[in-house]
Amino acid sequence: MSFLDRLMKKTTLPTAEEALPGRPAAIPTAERHFVSGAPIKGPFPAGTKTAIFGLGCFWGAERKFWQLPGVVTTAVGYAAGSTPNPTYEEVCSGRTGHNEVVLVAYDPAKVSYETLLKTFFEAHDPTQDMRQGNDVGTQYRSGIYWTDEDQREAAEAARDAYQAALAKAGHRGQITTEILPAPEFYYAEDYHQQYLAKNPRGYCGLGGTGVSCPVGLGAVAAE
Repeated sequence: MSFLDRLMKKTTLPTAEEALPGRPAAIPTAERHFVSGAPIKGPFPAGTKTAIFGLGCFWGAERKFWQLPGVVTTAVGYAAGSTPNPTYEEVCSGRTGHNEVVLVAYDPAKVSYETLLKTFFEAHDPTQDMRQGNDVGTQYRSGIYWTDEDQREAAEAARDAYQAALAKAGHRGQITTEILPAPEFYYAEDYHQQYLAKNPRGYCGLGGTGVSCPVGLGAVAAE
C-alpha cells in the first residue's frame, strides 16, 4: 500500500459495516477527576448541563475546559463512531469512526455555552479537516455535538461568526467542524483522563489560528 493510500485510509471514515465490532461492556476508567476530585460520570448536580467537543488530541483539549471557572467536571472519551465501547488502540486504527472528544459538565449560571464555544474555536484550527497539526486521522477531526436546540443554534452561529473572523484576518481555510446531535459518549481509559495534569510535560498537539472568536465574551450571571 502506498503512502497516499495509507493516508486516504486514515482520513476516511469507515462505514458501519467496515467498523470494528467492539464489545458489549464499557472499558474500565477513572471514577473521579484527577484535578478537582469531582465525579466524572453523572448524575451531575442539579442544573448542570453537558457539552461534547472534538478538537484534536484529547489530552490538551480537556485541559482547556477544566481550567474554565464554572466547569463542574470534564472527561475524555470517544464519540461519533460505529464501534461500541472502543479502546484507544481501536480508535487510533481509524476503524471505529470515533472522534477523540471531551465531555464538559458545566454550570450555565457561571459559564455560558458561548464561552465554551469560544474556547473550542480558539484552541484549535477548525479548517484542518481530519487532522490537527502533525496529528492525522479521523479521530482528530473538529466536532461539536449538541445536546439541545439552543446548543445547536449557538454552535452554528459561532461557526459562522468565526468563519467571518477568519476571512477578515486573511485565513483562507473553510471551517470543517461537524455539528451533530450528541451521540453516545464512551469514556476513555483511566490513564487518558486529565492526562496533562498527571504528566505536566506530556504531549499537547493543539494549536489555534491566532484569530479571536467573536462570541462568548463573558459568563452568565446567576439571577
